[in-house]
Amino acid sequence: MKADALVIGAGPAGLMAADRLLAAGCSVILAEAKPSPARKLLMAGKSGLNITKDEDFAPFLSAYAEAADWLRPMLEAFGPAQVMDWMRAHGQTVFTGSSGRVFPEVMKASPLLRNWLADLTARGLDLRTRWRFDGAGFDTPEGRATVEAKAVVLALGGASWARLGSDGHWAEWLDVPLAPFQPANMGFLVDWSPHMAKHFGQPLKGVALIAGSQRVRAEAVISARGLEGGGIYAISRALRKGSGLTVDLFPDVEASRLTERLAARPKGESTVNTLKKLGLSGAKLALALECARPFPPTASDRAAILKTLPVPLRGPRPMDEAISTAGGIPRAELTEDLMLKRRPGCFAAGEMLDWEAPTGGYLLTACLATGRWAGDAAARFIRSR
Repeated sequence: MKADALVIGAGPAGLMAADRLLAAGCSVILAEAKPSPARKLLMAGKSGLNITKDEDFAPFLSAYAEAADWLRPMLEAFGPAQVMDWMRAHGQTVFTGSSGRVFPEVMKASPLLRNWLADLTARGLDLRTRWRFDGAGFDTPEGRATVEAKAVVLALGGASWARLGSDGHWAEWLDVPLAPFQPANMGFLVDWSPHMAKHFGQPLKGVALIAGSQRVRAEAVISARGLEGGGIYAISRALRKGSGLTVDLFPDVEASRLTERLAARPKGESTVNTLKKLGLSGAKLALALECARPFPPTASDRAAILKTLPVPLRGPRPMDEAISTAGGIPRAELTEDLMLKRRPGCFAAGEMLDWEAPTGGYLLTACLATGRWAGDAAARFIRSR
């Protein structure tokens, strides 16, 4: 079987690479191991497809930390504004939430994916599902298959959510030194005492979460296994690297004012009543009682612990449960065109690359942008031959 280009992996990065190759006039075979494409994208859309973040480019780029310089040209070419225009071109009205997060009006990913796949098919895409690559060829329902192509784009994902296709098995056959996979945007384990059970599933609202130099005003959710949710994901990198987690239960009250309020409480008042009189209830009260024992005797110490409540984390949740992964193919192993230096004509994109970013639209934007970049580069490579 022959084609100008072979793209392996039909997630957002692979679909975008195929899109650009078709636009350049190349014949494209897109191989996907699962029975249908873009399963992780569809899963993301179940809770509302946050496709990008509508903010100035400098703060947007800074979300990618040390990978920002590497990704800059790709995100300049296909950043938030271009993603929104692309969504509209595929029939999706978008809106920006109060936090700057951008969603399709229908919230789901399925209408976008249907429109995109129909467009790609009409332009000649040859999509092969249940084709699993092992480094030498494909295991398919019809038996072994190989594809002769002038260029290859690998878009096989990271190493989380294996049941949706991102299992990281490509690391076993890709002969390239890799940065080790690590979980990113994940929850953390906590060994709760039995009294916390009634609060499982409840959100922690109106708090600030602190890890190292990071401080975010965002929600977290108490689960049977620990803490998760957007606020935890936002600081998960710092937590993974060893920073402790503290919670400010009174982010809008200065420590001195909180000390005064505590000092005014009657002597001999129980800890529970004191915390309730300060305004704590539900999950916040439960967390304070769980993590502030023994409650300090002085008002200043009590204020300090309520402003920096230490939560004893036992480590991150398993990598396969993480929203995304860090690690993968490092920049040093790639040209500026995302071509593997050890494999001329073979390009890589998406979560296979060693970058990470928080949730909030950054992940999908970079997957689309790197897929676009690799697809354009592969088309140039084909033309040059």
